[in-house]
Amino acid sequence: MAKDKAKAMLQNALYDMADYLESGKAKGAKIAVCGIGSELGEDCVFKAAEIAAKEGIDVYYIGSLVPEYAVHVEANSEDEAAQKMEELLKNCTADAAVAMHHTFHIGTSTVGMVVAPATGMPYFVSTTTGTAAVNRFEAMLLAAIYGIATAKCMGYTQPSLGILNIDGARQLEIALKKLSDNGYNINFANSQRKDGGCIMRGNDLLSGSADVMTVDSLTGNVLMKLLSSFTSGGAKETMGFGYGPGICENMQEPVFIISRASSTPVIINVIKYAAKFVSVDFKSIIAEEFKKANKAGLRNIIDENSKKSSKPKAEIKAPPKEVVDESIAGIDVMDLEDAVSLLWENGIYAESGMGCTGPIAMVSAKKLNAAMEVLAKGGYIAK
Repeated sequence: MAKDKAKAMLQNALYDMADYLESGKAKGAKIAVCGIGSELGEDCVFKAAEIAAKEGIDVYYIGSLVPEYAVHVEANSEDEAAQKMEELLKNCTADAAVAMHHTFHIGTSTVGMVVAPATGMPYFVSTTTGTAAVNRFEAMLLAAIYGIATAKCMGYTQPSLGILNIDGARQLEIALKKLSDNGYNINFANSQRKDGGCIMRGNDLLSGSADVMTVDSLTGNVLMKLLSSFTSGGAKETMGFGYGPGICENMQEPVFIISRASSTPVIINVIKYAAKFVSVDFKSIIAEEFKKANKAGLRNIIDENSKKSSKPKAEIKAPPKEVVDESIAGIDVMDLEDAVSLLWENGIYAESGMGCTGPIAMVSAKKLNAAMEVLAKGGYIAK
């Protein structure tokens, strides 16, 4: 199998060299586009493929319509189109593919790109489909690395990273800062809100405060649909660059996902996204990113979190009640009750609550510093 693939790659390289000698122009990225299955009709995808081809991208259009500028690969059903797409990738005829559906293995998740409504600036949403890991914490930690790696493939030398304020955000912040302290360089974004920090709010989604916004794939999928289709009232996606390529540690041929509701302008953007992504040695860039993260203890951090979540919880009684007039923020909502129990275990009376920025543990002012030390040591807040 490997020998056949190498042979196909060599054959295509020789064809490209012959074209270059004949025309004096080097071949660009070759992108396969599946045209069947759109809710807006095949013509919607067909137009995008033709426009992208006219702008200089080598497009292989897979569908029933015959293009003038792209290469036609005939297919008359979604299953047939998917099969033809796999063949084009397998034999190295295409460098990447654009499809409305693709089954990714566990461990692969997509990194989409949207346009911030308030500024018009693009940013990456990591992740948007697929599953980086079955465990939520691990999936979001990997999503941060997937997003950074994808941004670097797209020319961002030091992409800023933000974490959307959802379940698991605070634990993810602690883990990423531990990775950073261990030598994995992360350029943390800063929220536009007054209290700043790398935990992003809804305002930051609208303004694009981070180059990479880290979320779980279900939340990311909703964000993509919301930010891409709000101008049409949800009828179709009119803005953005689609749901992005399936990323994993051992990256192979990228498949870029679009929605069945993606309009022609969005699909053109996706094709351009794919062409730029494969114009660099993306496999080496992604591999290098994971090499650095693994060296900084990525797997150890994942294992530590797994052991922590599986540890049986003993019932702990609260110390004598006292006035709680100070609050400690930065605790993940899923860890709030455990954090309060840890304070009780250490003789500090505490209550759980919800402040305007998220979950809080409330303690007396005289025990605030001691409580923060206990929570930091327990891994519930950043040091």
